[in-house]
Amino acid sequence: MATIKKLSLLLVLLVMQVIVNAQPGADSLLNFIANNKSRAAFYLVKNEGVVCRQNENKVMPLASTVKMLVAVEFAKQAGSNVIDKDSYVALSELDKYYIFNTDGGAHPGWLAFEKKQGHIKEDSVRLIDVARGMIMFSSNANTEYLMDLLGLDNVNNNIQLFGLKVHTVIFPLVSSLFLYQNPHNASEDKIIKAIRKLSEEQYSKTILQIHSALKYDSVLKKKFRPQDLSMKMQQLWSDRLPASTVKNYVQLCSILNQRKYLDAKAYGILAQELEFIMENPGNQKIYKRFGLKNGSTVFVLTEAFYATTQLDDRIEAAYFFNGLTQAENEKLQGWLNDFRIALTQQEKFRNKVRTMIN
Repeated sequence: MATIKKLSLLLVLLVMQVIVNAQPGADSLLNFIANNKSRAAFYLVKNEGVVCRQNENKVMPLASTVKMLVAVEFAKQAGSNVIDKDSYVALSELDKYYIFNTDGGAHPGWLAFEKKQGHIKEDSVRLIDVARGMIMFSSNANTEYLMDLLGLDNVNNNIQLFGLKVHTVIFPLVSSLFLYQNPHNASEDKIIKAIRKLSEEQYSKTILQIHSALKYDSVLKKKFRPQDLSMKMQQLWSDRLPASTVKNYVQLCSILNQRKYLDAKAYGILAQELEFIMENPGNQKIYKRFGLKNGSTVFVLTEAFYATTQLDDRIEAAYFFNGLTQAENEKLQGWLNDFRIALTQQEKFRNKVRTMIN
C-alpha cells in the first residue's frame, strides 16, 4: 500500500494557491530547468513572441495536464446546449469511476469541498461542479465520467481542432492502471515486456475495454490490487500516459488566451473550469484572465498556463519534467507558484529566463 500512496496524477494544492507576490522559488525552478536539460522542457511566449525554448518538440507524458482538452470539450458541448451544465449527476455515478487511493486524495477532497460549499443536493452535484472538480482538484473519477458523457472520440478530436500535431491518443487514465495488475503472481518482467510490445492503438484499445467493464462490473473494481504497482510498474504506466510537447500546449494556451475557435458562451464556461483562480479579488487586480492545469506522477511534473494581465500582456507557458525523483518532484511542486507569478508579473525575470535558457 505504501507504493500506491506515492502514485498521483494531480497536484491539488498547486492550483489552489492564490497568485501573490513572488518568492525565491522562481529562481530555484529556473535553475533546475537550466541544469537538467535532458529531463526538462520549457516554452514561454509573450505577446506571440517566443521568450525561450528548451526541448520544445520533445514528446513527454502529460499526466493530468491532458485534462485541459476534456475541459475544452465540456465547454463546447455545454456552450452549444448539447449538455446542460446545470443538470445534476448522482454521486453514485461518479463513484463508479473512483478507484480508492489512486489519486492522491483528490476525489475525496473535492467531495469535502462541495459539501462545505453546500453544492450537494440529494446526493447529487451539478455537471459544472464535476468539471470544475476535474480541474481544481484533478479528480480522476470526474474526468473519466466526463470522458464517457462527452464521448472520448470528441475529446480526441480537439487534438486536430487546435492543430496539435504532436499528441498521442487520450484514454482513461485510472482505467489504464488495471493493465498493470498481477493477480496470478506472474513474473513482473514478463508483464512489463508484454505491455511494452503493445502498440499505441493496442494499448488504448485494451484500456477502453477495461474502462467499459469497470462501469458495470463492481467486482472488478474490488479486485484492484495496489500492491501490484511496484515502482517499475508505475514507471512504465507513467511513461505510457498521453503525451505531447510544451510547444503544442503553449499553442493550445495561446488559442484559449486569445479566445479563438470557440464562441463567447463556450469561453464563459471554460473560464469557470480553467480560470477559477480569477474568482479571487486580488488576482483580478493583476490579471484579466489566468487559466492553468498541471499534473504529476511519481516521476513526472507538468504545467501549462495562459494569462492576460491588466496591462494587456499575453503570456503562455508550459514546462514538463520527467525522470524525477520523489524528492525533486516535491521541491519543484513547492516552487511552481512562485515561478508562474514571476513569469507573468516580472519583465526582469523573463529577461533572466531568456538569458539562461536560450
